[in-house]
Amino acid sequence: MSQSLFNPKTCEFTEFDTETRRLLRATVDYFEAFGKTRLLADNRDRIWYSDFLDFVKRERVFATFLTPAAEAAGDPNKRWDTARNAMLSKILGFYGMQYWYVWQVTILGLGPIWQSANVEAKARAAALLESGQIFAFGLSERDHGADIYSTDMVLEPKRGGGYAATGSKYYIGNGNLAGMVSVFGRRADKPIIDSADFQRKMTEEEYSGYLFFAAESGHKNYKLVKNVVDSQMYVAAFDLDKYPVAESDVLHTGRAAFDAAMNTVNIGKFNLGFGAVGSCEHALFEAVTHAHKRVLFGHKVTEFPQVKSLLADSYARLIGMKLYSERAIDYMRSADDDDRRYLLFNAIEKMSVTRHGQKLYEDLADVIAARGFENDMYFPMAMTGMFGLPRLEGTVHVNMALSLKFMPNYMFHPADAGLAALRYLPGAGVAPKGAVRAVSGALSWTSRRASGPAAKAVPALKSEFRRAAHAPVPTRRDAADDEFLFRQGPSSGLGKIRFSDWRPVFEKFAHIPNVAVFLEQALALQTLLAAATPTAAQQQDVDFLFALGELFTQLPYAQLILEQAEIEGADESVLDQLFDLFVRDFSKHALTLHTKPTATKAQQVRALDLVRRPVADLARFDRVSEQVRALAGVYEMNP
Repeated sequence: MSQSLFNPKTCEFTEFDTETRRLLRATVDYFEAFGKTRLLADNRDRIWYSDFLDFVKRERVFATFLTPAAEAAGDPNKRWDTARNAMLSKILGFYGMQYWYVWQVTILGLGPIWQSANVEAKARAAALLESGQIFAFGLSERDHGADIYSTDMVLEPKRGGGYAATGSKYYIGNGNLAGMVSVFGRRADKPIIDSADFQRKMTEEEYSGYLFFAAESGHKNYKLVKNVVDSQMYVAAFDLDKYPVAESDVLHTGRAAFDAAMNTVNIGKFNLGFGAVGSCEHALFEAVTHAHKRVLFGHKVTEFPQVKSLLADSYARLIGMKLYSERAIDYMRSADDDDRRYLLFNAIEKMSVTRHGQKLYEDLADVIAARGFENDMYFPMAMTGMFGLPRLEGTVHVNMALSLKFMPNYMFHPADAGLAALRYLPGAGVAPKGAVRAVSGALSWTSRRASGPAAKAVPALKSEFRRAAHAPVPTRRDAADDEFLFRQGPSSGLGKIRFSDWRPVFEKFAHIPNVAVFLEQALALQTLLAAATPTAAQQQDVDFLFALGELFTQLPYAQLILEQAEIEGADESVLDQLFDLFVRDFSKHALTLHTKPTATKAQQVRALDLVRRPVADLARFDRVSEQVRALAGVYEMNP
């Protein structure tokens, strides 16, 4: 599934149930009948996609895919199924991020509603979905952005009950026509939290004034100001002017309102990676077809050495995006109160998959050059959307900061306790690489071998091993309702999440030359973290931490790729090419860490231990290049 590109001409969606297959196929057929000429013209002329929304209403696409089973009134086809939602995200991204966007912000708008205990509001949302309505998520504000503590959406309590809401929201997708807008605000009679002090633990009283409520975009006190972007999609600025909020409109209050905001983003941001995958698949088909047909100086452009290198990397990069994303679905769908690893993996889905997509577009732009700006190409339309994805639903910086919270528990399984001894060995931070590698390897091996006896002898360690022991996560394409996503609970406690040992899957693939090299780099990073731990000052230095985060997040990204590669029996030549790329990227990030002004001497030395040269293999490279050239002419959108 992940080893071939999505082809609308041949896709059958066999992993899904009958009604899901029908709706996915109908969506593809809608766009192919719509045609590329009209698709590009409507985008260029910024035509609101009412035709597409008529199709959504007629086929009940959003109603079927976005209504949880608990609100489905007995309809067996309605459920919140992350696997099929991801596939629809991919299809919509394939045809244009503007179509993906109207779906995406509907998902965000529904998040606070489906998490709410407000039965009336949920029934209203289900009915609106059934009637073909879209939804919006009223969180951000122009002056405050992601600083939701400082919201200026203020609700004045009314003597007879309820509130009057006054304030502005900015950058709200679907805010022009949403049947319900989930709006975040605060009560005028309660204290406001000082966001400059957000890292301390807040009291329940401090949280008590914040709330989520549902508004209607058609209400006379809802003032639509403008579309803030020059685009086919509508990204609204709107004002509420003494908007009447009844108690029946309130979705969440106090700390629960903050949790609903964070958990909604956890659900929604997962889709960005799949939109990126779809967009990259279409772009790669278009780029390879153009380059292979074009003959310059007696050679096809796809025969030029620099183009072969760009295309081989792009193809391997895309296969990696697909493998990671497919496996991340399984972790999302298998999540529960005892296994919240999805919080790391979906942050990486949002951050890393989208950035790989952006890099793919940059490389393809160098392949097709001026052709990438012509008005009959999908590429220029999609490029704008692709560059936006890493910066939506929390920037790369926000998701990197979140990912770093998991680094200690991910990098150091309880079986690695012995590695901690490195920090107490005199000179470990600046000793020769070979000596440190030998010592750290011995400590790691001893720790893993001694883990069983140690757990028996030390009750606390036994508990740690139990928390880090997760049952294998199965492939999840079953027709099930992912109801846990709407009861994720408090957004705190990330430091308690434990991960299984990441090394075994790398060791299983270590016969592939560049996987073996990457594993060496990963183990060297583990050694760096043990022997040259970030200082207290560095742990407050976001610039330094991001350099470290670039290295760390490559590990879980590569881990899930290999897990899915094992499930699918992925082509080892493509995997070797992909890890050739990963080795280069890891070395680049290691050099960045080495040159950071705040890096200690020990960190500078140990960072250079991470630099490796990938294993070159011309025969492997040629095999991958041949797979890329075979894409030429395979798919072109109906005109």
